[in-house]
Amino acid sequence: MASIKIILWKHDQKKDGTFPLALRITQNRKTRYIFTGKYIFEKDWDAAASKVKKSYPNSTRLNNLLLTKLQEANRTLLDLETEDKGISSKQVKSEITSPLSNKSFNEIAQIYIQELEDNKKLTRLSSDRARVNHFIEFAGSDNINFREIDEAYLRRYMTFLRTKKKNGTRSIINALIVIRTIYNRAIKLGIIERKHYPFGADKIRIKFPETEKIGLSVDEMKALESLGGLTPQEEHARHVWLFSFLLAGMRVADVLLIRWSDIYDGRLHYRMNKNEKILSLKLPAKIYAILDAYRETQENADDFIFPEMRKANLKSPKDILAKTKTANKKFNKYLETIAQKAGITKKLTMHIARHTFGNISGDKIPIQTLQRLYRHSSITTTIQYQANFIHKDFDEALDSVTNF
Repeated sequence: MASIKIILWKHDQKKDGTFPLALRITQNRKTRYIFTGKYIFEKDWDAAASKVKKSYPNSTRLNNLLLTKLQEANRTLLDLETEDKGISSKQVKSEITSPLSNKSFNEIAQIYIQELEDNKKLTRLSSDRARVNHFIEFAGSDNINFREIDEAYLRRYMTFLRTKKKNGTRSIINALIVIRTIYNRAIKLGIIERKHYPFGADKIRIKFPETEKIGLSVDEMKALESLGGLTPQEEHARHVWLFSFLLAGMRVADVLLIRWSDIYDGRLHYRMNKNEKILSLKLPAKIYAILDAYRETQENADDFIFPEMRKANLKSPKDILAKTKTANKKFNKYLETIAQKAGITKKLTMHIARHTFGNISGDKIPIQTLQRLYRHSSITTTIQYQANFIHKDFDEALDSVTNF
């Protein structure tokens, strides 16, 4: 009958003086070893009890991990012996160290990151790669396994993000979503059982905090449009912002890729960058003055209206993303000074153009039409978004009680 025991492997001392911990499998006087990836000093090992002494930092956690590995190995051994009494120590080791069961969080995370890159989801790639790196930094190792990622572990990670990384609530939620995504993949691959899942109503619950979306009012828009005394850079930033607003809050990534050839028959025809949806919009009367300001720089019909992408490597999604981020940062810098000159106290950024369209449209436009204008896949998303700007019913209800 085979036996499995945790031992300190003294034949491979590291430069720092520590030794690896291993599972020793013995069957028919033949022995094989499975290394746990954990190293400790000999003085911290209790050979008689086969466990880590209290002198080792986090000894309880490490002992629990070792006990878990030992129990899993013994369950595998019992299953094999039930099926075949003639198994060897080699077979036991092979079953315990199958390619899937031995995969770490970081290995599955890197597969996920690579898929984002392969699918050219570069904005998400940039943010999610940073979130994975933060988690590995917190773990202090790129070899953390999924069994270690329990509710208590994630709560400590949330504290780490809040105190060390100065993350807000929404950023912490986004970090947890990435971990949940990777954990779900591990479950599907059979690396970890669902019973260990650390997310759910009675565990780590992911719930987005409500965020206030504030757009400019009609009076503030008039002040912005009529403002004089702007520098050429500020004028350009205002033009791009107004172009976005006039086309239902078009995202800056789409605005910068609009070509003159996309405009014909009094309409703009373009493919949305985020989800590749095709949209045709009538050009509002006010937009022609913006277009006229850039006609002199037009070299051909296929040229971009705005100059930021004219030197971009259009075959490189990474270069397009980099130039978009640079341009957005530049616009926001000048929009801040524009707001000050116009006496607008609200934060003015490129994204606020979208909120401003939502605020001014209010309940004037049917929700189905707004869904198409916003390019939302689900009308539920449109309803939730527009709820930030429709206050009429609440205001009238409040007035009906207080105006006596």
